[in-house]
Amino acid sequence: MPDTPLTCVDLWVRAGSSTERLGEEGIAHFLEHMVFKGSTTHQAGEFDRKIEALGGSSNAATGFDDVHFHVLIPPKVVLPAIDLLLDLVLKPALLIEAFEMEREVVLEEMAQHNDQPDEKVFQELLSTCWSKHSYGRPILGYEQSLKASNPEQMRGFHDRLYKGENLCISIAGIIPKDVESIVERSLLSQVKPINKKDLLGRKDSQLLFHKGYQEFEVPRLESSRLLMAWPIGSAQEQLIVLGADIATSLLAEGRRSRLVQRLREDLQIVESIDMDVTVLENGGLVLLEACCKEQNLERVEKEVHQILQDCIKSPAETEEVRRASHLVKNSHCFNLEATSQVAALAGSQALWNRSQPLLEPLESINYWTAERLRNEIFRQLQPENSCTVIARPAKTSS
Repeated sequence: MPDTPLTCVDLWVRAGSSTERLGEEGIAHFLEHMVFKGSTTHQAGEFDRKIEALGGSSNAATGFDDVHFHVLIPPKVVLPAIDLLLDLVLKPALLIEAFEMEREVVLEEMAQHNDQPDEKVFQELLSTCWSKHSYGRPILGYEQSLKASNPEQMRGFHDRLYKGENLCISIAGIIPKDVESIVERSLLSQVKPINKKDLLGRKDSQLLFHKGYQEFEVPRLESSRLLMAWPIGSAQEQLIVLGADIATSLLAEGRRSRLVQRLREDLQIVESIDMDVTVLENGGLVLLEACCKEQNLERVEKEVHQILQDCIKSPAETEEVRRASHLVKNSHCFNLEATSQVAALAGSQALWNRSQPLLEPLESINYWTAERLRNEIFRQLQPENSCTVIARPAKTSS
C-alpha cells in the first residue's frame, strides 16, 4: 500500500528446541523471552520503546528447528531498526534478576499450556509417533529442566548457536538501496563462525515414525477426538510436501471435500474434521483431527478409514484435483500478502539453504495428477500406516 509503506527485518537462527542438549529442554524458548529483557547496551524495555518511537512493532517465535525475531517499521528507519534488533538478539544481558522473574512467566505459560485439554491431546500424538526424538517433546520444555536452569547455561546455549551460518537476516517490503552496506556495517559482520566443538553434545535419535494405536481419557475435554498422523518428507522434499497439501485439501478443505462432505454435511456425525501438513527440517507429518460426540466416535473412525481406502480404489476425479490444486495455490499466495509473511518465508528458506523465488514451488503443481496422488500420497495415507490417538472426555466420579 503506497500510502503506508512498511519494511520487515527478520532475524532467523538455527536454535529451535531440537538443538537443545540434555538438561536444556525449554531453554530455546526461554531465551526468546530473555532476549527482550535487555542487552549489554540497552536496559529492559528500552528496545520496545525505541522501536515504537520509530513507528514500529516487534515479535518473535520459537519452533522445533529455529527461532526468529522481527521488527516491522517504516522504510526510512531500517538502519536504526537493524542495529537495535541485532543488538537485542546477539548481545542479551541475561541478568540474574530478570532471569528468575522471567522463568516464572515461562513456567506459568507452560502450566497454562499443559492445562489445555486440546494441547494435551496433540502433545500425546507427537510423543507417540516421534517417541524419543526432540520433535516428540514440547517446545516449551520440561518444568524440571527450566527450574534447574541458570543464566550461565543459557549463555552457553546462546554462545554455541547464535553465530556463523546459524544466522540469517531477511528484509522485505520497501528496501533501502544501500541495504547490503547497512548489513555489512552491522553486528552481523562481527559474529564468529561456528566451532565444530559447538556441534558436539546431545545427539538426537534418528527420526523414526512409530505406527500404533492408543486411547486415553482427558479431563475437561469437551468432545472426543480422533487424531491420525502419517510421516511425510522433510522441508527439502518440496514436491512431496506439495502433493500432501493437495491431498489434504482434496480430503478436508471445504464442504465439497470428501471427509467434510461425508462426515459433517451428509452424516452429521462430527463437529469438525481437519487435515493439515506439518513441515519440518528432518521430516514432517500429515495430521487428521476429527471432533465428535463420544457415541459417534466408532462410526467416525470407520467412515474415515473407508474414505481413505476409497482414495486407492477410486482415484480422484480430475475436477477434484483441479479444485484442490487451486486451493493450495491460493493459500500459498495469500500467505505472502503481508510484508512480515514474505520476510518470514524468505528468511526460513535462506537459513536452510533453500533460497528461491517465493512462488517457485507452485511451478510443480501440475505434476500432481489423480494417478500420482493415488500412488505417491494416498497409498501412504492409509489407516494401517498411521499413528492413531483416540481421546475421550474423562468421566467424572459421582
